Amino acid sequence: MIPMLLLKKEVEQHPYPLIFATISGAHLYGFPSSDSDVDLRGVHLLPLKEVIGLRTGSETIERSGVRDGLEVDLVTHDAKKFFALLLKKNGYVLEQVFSPLIVHTTPEHAELKTIAAQCITRHHAYHYLGFAETQWKLFEKETPPRLKPLLYVYRVLLTGIHLMQTGMIEANLVRLNETVKLPYLNDLIQRKLAGAEKERLTSADLHFHRGEYDRLRDTLHRAHDTSELPEAPRGGAALHDLLVRLRLSRA
Repeated sequence: MIPMLLLKKEVEQHPYPLIFATISGAHLYGFPSSDSDVDLRGVHLLPLKEVIGLRTGSETIERSGVRDGLEVDLVTHDAKKFFALLLKKNGYVLEQVFSPLIVHTTPEHAELKTIAAQCITRHHAYHYLGFAETQWKLFEKETPPRLKPLLYVYRVLLTGIHLMQTGMIEANLVRLNETVKLPYLNDLIQRKLAGAEKERLTSADLHFHRGEYDRLRDTLHRAHDTSELPEAPRGGAALHDLLVRLRLSRA
């Protein structure tokens, strides 16, 4: 159970107004361990005087600590930086905007979701391919291997395939597997849920998972090649207008 009241108090202590704050990480992906920390991600808004003056505010705020026995990791970006990331092939920020685990929201968050959907391109496939490769290398090099990077491999590849095919973000591995029905995934997820954050796989079939990694990676490449998503983001002008309105409203 996610302690939402505790997390709401955490974001209320943020030094700047927040456009939104959502939960990312293992809780969003559907496989938190009992000792998983909570990753809070969001967008803050620097006041106009801290943007145009000599003494500028922080584009990124990072804060972590233990709150009532729960480790909380909070990272937010100023709206300008976050909007710029939305115009790149960055799946992280898309997942943060569309996370259904919402701690704090505003009318501008709802507007941002509409615009963010216009920023999705077929080239976001490369974000997920790159992330999967990094996690596979991490999984493969450890003896015995850890369960977490293997689940990340499957999560990001299936998220990328789903995005290319539907144009929609789905980061929860349990829900993704309801469609693809990979028989071994539910067991891996249950082992992670019942274990610790650094749970090891003492009997992992590396040859089998390597084959599945290659197969799903090829599927994502094909999904990219046949995707009807646009080549370039189309939300740049709308993001610019939203940022100007946000800055002026708090001038």
